[in-house]
Amino acid sequence: MAKKIFITRRIPAKAEEMLRAQGYEVTVSEKDGVLTRDELKAVLVASEYDAVASLLTDTLDAEIIAAMPASVKIIANYAVGYNNIDVAAAQAKGIVVTNTPDVLTSTVAEHTVALILTLASRVAEGDRFIREGKFVGWEPMLLLGTDIKGKTLGLVGAGRIGSEVASILHKGFGMDVVYCDVKQNETLEAVCGARFCATHEEVIKGADIVSIHVPLLPTTKHLINAGRLAMMKKSALLINTSRGPVVDELALVEALKNGVIRGAALDVFEFEPKVSEGLLSLPNVVVNPHLASATEETRTKMAEMVATNIIETLEGRTAPNVIK
Repeated sequence: MAKKIFITRRIPAKAEEMLRAQGYEVTVSEKDGVLTRDELKAVLVASEYDAVASLLTDTLDAEIIAAMPASVKIIANYAVGYNNIDVAAAQAKGIVVTNTPDVLTSTVAEHTVALILTLASRVAEGDRFIREGKFVGWEPMLLLGTDIKGKTLGLVGAGRIGSEVASILHKGFGMDVVYCDVKQNETLEAVCGARFCATHEEVIKGADIVSIHVPLLPTTKHLINAGRLAMMKKSALLINTSRGPVVDELALVEALKNGVIRGAALDVFEFEPKVSEGLLSLPNVVVNPHLASATEETRTKMAEMVATNIIETLEGRTAPNVIK
């Protein structure tokens, strides 16, 4: 009997092609959107699935996992992060959980740099200015931005993505780099001359651009809050391409309104997909609909990794990206 796979939303065709080539029966959700809890629970009990390919927008908590048929051997998350899955509950039920790490590094780093340049040069504001019919000719004081060459980049988290961002900005723009992480990154220090800071506060106080690259954990929720925003330079820019709740969004709105910092660029949001209304009315904010990994090459590679994790697990081998 063919093994059955359920994919919670359509992803690049590479995953289906690989799974069907293996002789598996693949079912993809027909809904062009996120399944509700009731919809997800209903579909998971509808058939004896052997594997579930989930997205970061699917909340697979203990209750949903308990409702899964005993036949499920693996939950393959189409994302680097996996805070949407109760990994302990899955493991207790004998279900392997995997993710898609590393493949996103360069893409997300490039996107982060794009946001930094857009914000510093006020590109998005200039685009809106023309579209709104306000451009009547060159003006010496129109939408003055800020240079980043020779300024200080502060990394909150210096893993693969943060390190790649630092490398691009240090080598390409001559930026100095300071960082804080749970451990020192000697490679980053050697490549970029980066300076390790023992606290987030030290990074935040000294940086002209603060870029966030941490996972969402109980210890990182609201890591950037009103108190830490107040420590930043008034000329500083804040960039978040990690997870929305790492930033206290309401505190950020107030800081931006009151000139506590110069601007912010966000690819993720605390209450995603909802964007705090106050953010959208501010001119000094660049917002993106969670696009940091959105290139054809990267999303296809992610689909390939999901399929590989499923195939390896169902064929009795160890998947390459098992979450411990």
